[in-house]
Amino acid sequence: MTAETRPVTVLFEAGKLILELHHDAEGAYHAFPGGRPGAAAAPRVALSLAEALHARIRPAGTAETVLRAWARGAAPRGPVALADPAAVPPVRVRAGAVVIRDGAVLLIRFTEADGGSNYEIPGGGVEAGETPEAAALRELGEETGLAGTVGPELARVWKDGRHEHYFLVSATGEVGPPETLDNYGGAPVWVPVERLPATPLWPRRLSWRIDHWYRTGWPERPAELADSITELGPPCGW
Repeated sequence: MTAETRPVTVLFEAGKLILELHHDAEGAYHAFPGGRPGAAAAPRVALSLAEALHARIRPAGTAETVLRAWARGAAPRGPVALADPAAVPPVRVRAGAVVIRDGAVLLIRFTEADGGSNYEIPGGGVEAGETPEAAALRELGEETGLAGTVGPELARVWKDGRHEHYFLVSATGEVGPPETLDNYGGAPVWVPVERLPATPLWPRRLSWRIDHWYRTGWPERPAELADSITELGPPCGW
C-alpha cells in the first residue's frame, strides 16, 4: 500500500462521519470529500460508526486509518493521507474459502514455537490463467481434502501489495488424513463462528465480520478492506 502526499478531508458532524455517495457497476460506495479531484459533485451522507464499519468506503487504506482511530475513541479530523491499495498492481493475488458447517468455520491452525496458535482461512495464490473462484476451490481441496461450490464473494482484502478474495463456499466431504494435505505445516480445524472475534485469525479485519454476517445475513456486495494489522492476538472491532 502506498500513501500519497495529497490529503483526504475527514469531516464529522454531530458524531457522524460525512462521506460522498457514489455508484459503480457493483452498486453504492462511499468516498471521502475531496478524494476524487475533478469528479462531479456527489450527495453527502452521514454515517454512524456502526454504519461506517459495514460500508464500502474508498480509498480502503484511508478508511482503515479512520475507522481504527474512531473505534478506539479518537476519531481523526481534518486532513489524512490518502492510501489506496486498490490503485497499486498486486504482487500476489490470493483466494480463500469460507466454509461453515453446524455453526463452525473451517480454518487452518498453525502452532507457534511458544505453543500459541494463529489461524488462516483455507486458501492460497491464484495461478496464471486461473480465476480466484477456481483457486479457492483448488486450495480448499489441497489444504483440507474437501470439495465445494463457490458462493458469493464476501470480501476483498489488501495488505502489503497482496490482493485477497474470500468466497463463501458450500463444501462436501470430510477433512482428509494429515499426510494427504498440503498446508505448510498447518492443520484443518473447526472453530465455532461465535469465537471468531477472539480468534487470532488472518485477515484480522474480516474475522469479526464473518461472525456478524453469519448472524445477520451475508453482504450483498464484497466488503473492501485494507488490513495493516500484524499482531493477531489483540481484538479488532473496526
